Amino acid sequence: MDTQLLNGIVTFKQVADCGSFTQAATLLNHSKSYISGEINKLENRLGVRLLNRTTRQISLTAAGEIYYRQCQNIISDALQVERQLSGQQLTPKGNLRVSCPVSFALAKIRPILSEYMNLYPQVIIELELNDQLVDVVADGYDLALRASEQLPDSSLVSRKLTSVDIVTIAAPSYLEQWGTPQSPNELVHHRTINFRSTVNHNIWQYQEKSGRKITIKVDSHLITNSAEMELALCIAGQGIARVPKLVLTDEIKKRNLILLFDDLLPVTVDLFLIYPNRKYMPSKVRSFIDFLVSKME
Repeated sequence: MDTQLLNGIVTFKQVADCGSFTQAATLLNHSKSYISGEINKLENRLGVRLLNRTTRQISLTAAGEIYYRQCQNIISDALQVERQLSGQQLTPKGNLRVSCPVSFALAKIRPILSEYMNLYPQVIIELELNDQLVDVVADGYDLALRASEQLPDSSLVSRKLTSVDIVTIAAPSYLEQWGTPQSPNELVHHRTINFRSTVNHNIWQYQEKSGRKITIKVDSHLITNSAEMELALCIAGQGIARVPKLVLTDEIKKRNLILLFDDLLPVTVDLFLIYPNRKYMPSKVRSFIDFLVSKME
Protein backbone atom coordinates (compact mmCIF):
# COMPACT_ATOMS: atom_id res chain seq x y z
CA MET A 1 0.00 0.00 0.00
CA ASP A 2 1.21 3.50 -0.89
CA THR A 3 2.13 5.26 2.36
CA GLN A 4 1.34 8.61 0.69
CA LEU A 5 -2.19 7.53 -0.24
CA LEU A 6 -3.96 10.03 2.05
CA ASN A 7 -1.41 12.83 1.88
CA GLY A 8 -2.87 16.18 0.89
CA ILE A 9 -6.55 15.21 1.14
CA VAL A 10 -7.41 17.58 4.00
CA THR A 11 -5.40 20.39 2.39
CA PHE A 12 -7.13 19.89 -0.96
CA LYS A 13 -10.62 19.91 0.58
CA GLN A 14 -9.83 23.07 2.54
CA VAL A 15 -8.57 24.88 -0.59
CA ALA A 16 -11.67 23.77 -2.52
CA ASP A 17 -13.98 24.90 0.27
CA CYS A 18 -12.28 28.30 0.56
CA GLY A 19 -11.63 28.83 -3.14
CA SER A 20 -8.37 30.41 -2.06
CA PHE A 21 -4.85 29.27 -1.19
CA THR A 22 -4.46 32.25 1.14
CA GLN A 23 -7.61 31.53 3.19
CA ALA A 24 -6.82 27.82 3.35
CA ALA A 25 -3.28 28.60 4.56
CA THR A 26 -4.69 30.79 7.33
CA LEU A 27 -7.19 28.16 8.50
CA LEU A 28 -4.63 25.33 8.40
CA ASN A 29 -1.93 27.46 10.05
CA HIS A 30 0.53 27.05 7.18
CA SER A 31 2.13 29.38 4.64
CA LYS A 32 0.56 29.90 1.21
CA SER A 33 3.62 28.39 -0.45
CA TYR A 34 3.29 25.23 1.70
CA ILE A 35 -0.38 24.83 0.72
CA SER A 36 0.43 25.36 -2.95
CA GLY A 37 3.25 22.83 -2.74
CA GLU A 38 0.97 20.21 -1.15
CA ILE A 39 -1.58 20.61 -3.95
CA ASN A 40 1.12 20.34 -6.59
CA LYS A 41 2.45 17.12 -5.01
CA LEU A 42 -1.08 15.69 -4.85
CA GLU A 43 -1.77 16.47 -8.52
CA ASN A 44 1.59 15.02 -9.56
CA ARG A 45 0.90 11.80 -7.63
CA LEU A 46 -2.59 11.43 -9.13
CA GLY A 47 -1.47 12.50 -12.61
CA VAL A 48 -4.43 14.88 -13.07
CA ARG A 49 -5.14 18.57 -12.54
CA LEU A 50 -7.59 19.08 -9.68
CA LEU A 51 -7.83 22.87 -9.62
CA ASN A 52 -8.15 25.59 -12.24
CA ARG A 53 -6.03 28.52 -11.12
CA THR A 54 -6.42 32.10 -12.28
CA THR A 55 -5.22 35.35 -10.77
CA ARG A 56 -8.72 35.99 -9.39
CA GLN A 57 -10.15 32.61 -8.43
CA ILE A 58 -9.66 28.90 -8.00
CA SER A 59 -12.19 26.33 -9.22
CA LEU A 60 -12.44 22.57 -9.42
CA THR A 61 -11.74 20.73 -12.64
CA ALA A 62 -14.00 17.84 -13.67
CA ALA A 63 -11.52 15.41 -12.13
CA GLY A 64 -11.27 17.68 -9.10
CA GLU A 65 -15.03 17.53 -8.52
CA ILE A 66 -14.97 13.71 -8.51
CA TYR A 67 -11.97 13.63 -6.19
CA TYR A 68 -13.51 16.29 -3.92
CA ARG A 69 -16.66 14.20 -3.36
CA GLN A 70 -14.59 11.17 -2.45
CA CYS A 71 -12.40 13.23 -0.12
CA GLN A 72 -15.53 14.45 1.66
CA ASN A 73 -16.56 10.84 2.33
CA ILE A 74 -13.10 9.82 3.51
CA ILE A 75 -12.78 12.77 5.89
CA SER A 76 -16.34 12.30 7.18
CA ASP A 77 -15.72 8.61 7.90
CA ALA A 78 -12.44 9.41 9.70
CA LEU A 79 -14.14 12.03 11.86
CA GLN A 80 -16.92 9.61 12.75
CA VAL A 81 -14.42 6.96 13.87
CA GLU A 82 -12.63 9.54 16.06
CA ARG A 83 -15.93 10.59 17.65
CA GLN A 84 -16.79 6.95 18.36
CA LEU A 85 -13.41 6.32 19.97
CA SER A 86 -13.71 9.52 22.00
CA GLY A 87 -17.12 8.39 23.16
CA GLN A 88 -15.68 5.06 24.28
CA GLN A 89 -13.10 6.94 26.28
CA LEU A 90 -15.83 8.97 27.99
CA THR A 91 -18.25 6.11 28.67
CA PRO A 92 -16.88 3.11 30.61
CA LYS A 93 -17.65 0.00 28.58
CA GLY A 94 -16.17 -3.32 27.51
CA ASN A 95 -14.40 -6.18 29.30
CA LEU A 96 -12.31 -5.31 32.35
CA ARG A 97 -9.84 -8.01 33.47
CA VAL A 98 -8.82 -7.73 37.12
CA SER A 99 -6.58 -9.95 39.24
CA CYS A 100 -7.09 -9.78 43.00
CA PRO A 101 -5.93 -11.71 46.10
CA VAL A 102 -8.64 -14.06 47.34
CA SER A 103 -8.85 -12.81 50.93
CA PHE A 104 -8.99 -9.15 49.97
CA ALA A 105 -11.60 -9.79 47.28
CA LEU A 106 -13.89 -11.63 49.67
CA ALA A 107 -13.46 -9.13 52.50
CA LYS A 108 -13.40 -5.80 50.64
CA ILE A 109 -14.12 -6.11 46.92
CA ARG A 110 -17.23 -8.28 47.16
CA PRO A 111 -19.31 -5.75 49.15
CA ILE A 112 -18.62 -2.86 46.75
CA LEU A 113 -18.47 -4.69 43.42
CA SER A 114 -22.24 -4.69 43.03
CA GLU A 115 -22.34 -0.92 43.49
CA TYR A 116 -19.75 -0.41 40.74
CA MET A 117 -21.66 -2.72 38.39
CA ASN A 118 -24.84 -0.71 38.96
CA LEU A 119 -23.02 2.53 38.17
CA TYR A 120 -21.36 1.19 35.01
CA PRO A 121 -23.62 -1.48 33.49
CA GLN A 122 -21.71 -1.50 30.18
CA VAL A 123 -18.52 -2.77 31.87
CA ILE A 124 -18.17 -6.55 31.94
CA ILE A 125 -15.83 -7.51 34.80
CA GLU A 126 -13.61 -10.57 34.58
CA LEU A 127 -12.45 -10.88 38.19
CA GLU A 128 -9.84 -13.56 38.75
CA LEU A 129 -9.16 -14.38 42.39
CA ASN A 130 -5.57 -15.51 42.60
CA ASP A 131 -3.09 -15.37 45.46
CA GLN A 132 -0.19 -15.78 43.03
CA LEU A 133 1.72 -12.95 41.39
CA VAL A 134 0.53 -12.48 37.82
CA ASP A 135 2.23 -10.83 34.87
CA VAL A 136 -0.21 -7.99 34.22
CA VAL A 137 0.92 -7.34 30.64
CA ALA A 138 1.73 -10.87 29.46
CA ASP A 139 -1.43 -12.35 31.00
CA GLY A 140 -3.64 -9.62 29.53
CA TYR A 141 -4.93 -7.96 32.69
CA ASP A 142 -6.15 -4.36 32.73
CA LEU A 143 -5.05 -4.06 36.35
CA ALA A 144 -4.13 -6.15 39.37
CA LEU A 145 -4.31 -5.70 43.12
CA ARG A 146 -1.16 -6.74 44.91
CA ALA A 147 -0.25 -6.81 48.60
CA SER A 148 3.39 -6.17 49.40
CA GLU A 149 5.67 -4.52 51.93
CA GLN A 150 7.68 -3.18 48.98
CA LEU A 151 7.02 -3.59 45.28
CA PRO A 152 9.91 -4.64 43.02
CA ASP A 153 11.15 -2.18 40.42
CA SER A 154 8.91 -2.31 37.37
CA SER A 155 7.79 -0.31 34.35
CA LEU A 156 4.21 -0.79 35.55
CA VAL A 157 2.34 2.02 37.30
CA SER A 158 1.53 1.40 40.97
CA ARG A 159 -0.91 3.27 43.19
CA LYS A 160 -1.29 2.60 46.89
CA LEU A 161 -4.87 1.71 47.72
CA THR A 162 -4.78 1.02 51.45
CA SER A 163 -2.73 -0.52 54.26
CA VAL A 164 -3.66 -3.79 55.92
CA ASP A 165 -2.72 -4.97 59.41
CA ILE A 166 -1.15 -8.43 59.55
CA VAL A 167 -1.85 -10.35 62.75
CA THR A 168 -0.52 -13.55 64.28
CA ILE A 169 -3.24 -16.06 65.12
CA ALA A 170 -3.79 -19.52 66.49
CA ALA A 171 -6.76 -21.75 67.27
CA PRO A 172 -7.66 -22.45 70.93
CA SER A 173 -7.14 -26.18 70.25
CA TYR A 174 -3.56 -25.55 69.10
CA LEU A 175 -2.76 -23.37 72.13
CA GLU A 176 -4.18 -25.99 74.50
CA GLN A 177 -1.89 -28.64 73.01
CA TRP A 178 1.27 -26.62 72.38
CA GLY A 179 0.99 -23.70 74.77
CA THR A 180 0.64 -19.96 74.11
CA PRO A 181 3.81 -18.12 73.05
CA GLN A 182 4.28 -14.95 75.08
CA SER A 183 6.69 -13.30 72.63
CA PRO A 184 7.73 -13.76 68.97
CA ASN A 185 11.03 -15.28 70.15
CA GLU A 186 9.11 -18.34 71.34
CA LEU A 187 7.82 -19.05 67.82
CA VAL A 188 10.96 -21.10 67.10
CA HIS A 189 9.44 -23.78 69.34
CA HIS A 190 6.07 -23.82 67.55
CA ARG A 191 4.50 -25.17 64.39
CA THR A 192 3.69 -22.47 61.86
CA ILE A 193 1.66 -22.28 58.66
CA ASN A 194 3.12 -20.06 55.96
CA PHE A 195 1.66 -18.40 52.90
CA ARG A 196 4.09 -18.58 50.00
CA SER A 197 3.83 -14.98 48.83
CA THR A 198 7.49 -14.00 49.02
CA VAL A 199 10.89 -15.66 48.97
CA ASN A 200 11.30 -14.98 52.71
CA HIS A 201 7.91 -16.30 53.73
CA ASN A 202 9.38 -17.95 56.84
CA ILE A 203 10.89 -14.68 58.12
CA TRP A 204 8.39 -13.02 60.48
CA GLN A 205 9.06 -9.48 61.63
CA TYR A 206 7.62 -7.60 64.59
CA GLN A 207 8.17 -4.26 66.29
CA GLU A 208 7.95 -3.38 69.94
CA LYS A 209 6.34 -0.11 71.06
CA SER A 210 9.81 1.13 71.90
CA GLY A 211 10.68 0.83 68.22
CA ARG A 212 12.94 -2.20 68.56
CA LYS A 213 12.45 -4.65 65.70
CA ILE A 214 12.24 -8.40 66.17
CA THR A 215 13.02 -10.79 63.29
CA ILE A 216 12.22 -14.47 63.70
CA LYS A 217 12.92 -17.36 61.34
CA VAL A 218 10.08 -19.81 61.90
CA ASP A 219 9.99 -23.54 61.20
CA SER A 220 7.17 -24.00 58.68
CA HIS A 221 4.96 -26.98 59.40
CA LEU A 222 3.11 -26.29 56.15
CA ILE A 223 3.62 -23.88 53.25
CA THR A 224 0.70 -23.13 50.93
CA ASN A 225 -0.08 -20.81 48.05
CA SER A 226 -3.71 -20.50 49.16
CA ALA A 227 -4.72 -17.96 51.81
CA GLU A 228 -7.99 -19.85 52.31
CA MET A 229 -6.13 -23.10 53.03
CA GLU A 230 -3.78 -21.30 55.39
CA LEU A 231 -6.70 -19.93 57.40
CA ALA A 232 -8.63 -23.23 57.38
CA LEU A 233 -5.66 -25.21 58.69
CA CYS A 234 -5.01 -22.62 61.36
CA ILE A 235 -8.64 -22.88 62.54
CA ALA A 236 -8.20 -26.67 62.55
CA GLY A 237 -5.38 -26.27 65.08
CA GLN A 238 -2.51 -27.26 62.79
CA GLY A 239 -0.29 -24.30 63.59
CA ILE A 240 0.23 -20.55 64.09
CA ALA A 241 -0.27 -18.30 61.07
CA ARG A 242 -0.03 -14.66 60.05
CA VAL A 243 -2.94 -13.30 58.00
CA PRO A 244 -4.59 -9.97 57.13
CA LYS A 245 -6.76 -8.86 60.03
CA LEU A 246 -9.56 -7.79 57.70
CA VAL A 247 -10.48 -11.44 57.00
CA LEU A 248 -10.78 -12.41 60.67
CA THR A 249 -13.64 -10.36 62.11
CA ASP A 250 -16.11 -13.22 62.46
CA GLU A 251 -13.51 -15.82 63.46
CA ILE A 252 -12.24 -13.65 66.34
CA LYS A 253 -15.74 -12.81 67.53
CA LYS A 254 -16.63 -16.51 67.53
CA ARG A 255 -13.38 -17.27 69.41
CA ASN A 256 -12.38 -19.71 66.69
CA LEU A 257 -9.04 -17.89 66.62
CA ILE A 258 -6.95 -16.05 69.20
CA LEU A 259 -4.81 -12.99 68.45
CA LEU A 260 -1.22 -13.29 69.64
CA PHE A 261 1.27 -10.54 70.54
CA ASP A 262 -1.35 -7.77 70.58
CA ASP A 263 0.96 -5.80 72.88
CA LEU A 264 3.28 -5.18 69.91
CA LEU A 265 2.87 -2.56 67.19
CA PRO A 266 0.76 -3.78 64.26
CA VAL A 267 2.64 -5.10 61.25
CA THR A 268 1.23 -3.67 58.03
CA VAL A 269 1.50 -4.35 54.32
CA ASP A 270 0.31 -2.05 51.58
CA LEU A 271 -2.21 -2.98 48.93
CA PHE A 272 -1.38 -1.55 45.51
CA LEU A 273 -3.22 -1.15 42.25
CA ILE A 274 -0.93 -2.18 39.38
CA TYR A 275 -1.62 -1.25 35.77
CA PRO A 276 0.39 -0.84 32.55
CA ASN A 277 0.21 2.88 31.74
CA ARG A 278 -1.33 6.20 32.77
CA LYS A 279 -1.41 7.53 29.19
CA TYR A 280 -4.56 6.90 27.13
CA MET A 281 -6.06 4.89 29.98
CA PRO A 282 -9.46 3.46 28.94
CA SER A 283 -12.37 4.88 30.90
CA LYS A 284 -13.30 1.38 32.14
CA VAL A 285 -9.92 1.18 33.91
CA ARG A 286 -9.96 4.76 35.15
CA SER A 287 -13.50 4.44 36.54
CA PHE A 288 -12.66 1.22 38.40
CA ILE A 289 -9.49 2.68 39.90
CA ASP A 290 -11.24 5.88 41.00
CA PHE A 291 -14.13 3.89 42.46
CA LEU A 292 -11.88 1.62 44.53
CA VAL A 293 -9.81 4.54 45.78
CA SER A 294 -12.94 6.45 46.87
CA LYS A 295 -14.24 3.41 48.77
CA MET A 296 -10.92 2.79 50.55
CA GLU A 297 -10.45 6.36 51.78
